[in-house]
Amino acid sequence: MPYVEVSKIIKSDKKKLYEIIKKMEDYPIFMKDVLSVEILEKGHDSTITYWVTNVDGRKIKWRELDQFNDEKCHITYKQLEGDLRKFEGEWILEESEEGIKVILTVDFDFGVPMIAPLLNPVLKKKVKQNSENMLESIKEKMEGVSA
Repeated sequence: MPYVEVSKIIKSDKKKLYEIIKKMEDYPIFMKDVLSVEILEKGHDSTITYWVTNVDGRKIKWRELDQFNDEKCHITYKQLEGDLRKFEGEWILEESEEGIKVILTVDFDFGVPMIAPLLNPVLKKKVKQNSENMLESIKEKMEGVSA
């Protein structure tokens, strides 16, 4: 199963950055591949969200549990049901001298075992590219400039 981890330094207040990342329903505003995110349930430290994304012209949909640790500015997410066999990961925010290091992990399985050896490298590259674009979009939103 492919695993992707990307990171980026963002010059921002950690709590403000965390609040932007935590507000997933706003992702379609600044991320072209995310068509919609709907909050289905909202708890004290979690949400259940419904995602629709566009990956090379194909809509991928899933329902996801998002768990928030506000004290540590940490988010975990996990697909509950949807088009993928597995889709989960986390957002980690770490203080550094240059700013906040944002780490996004994605552990996924598209669930096509017979062609996985051929398909997984391509999908891993696409997920990595989308994850990097996501971090760049957040950086631009927080810093107000393109890096």
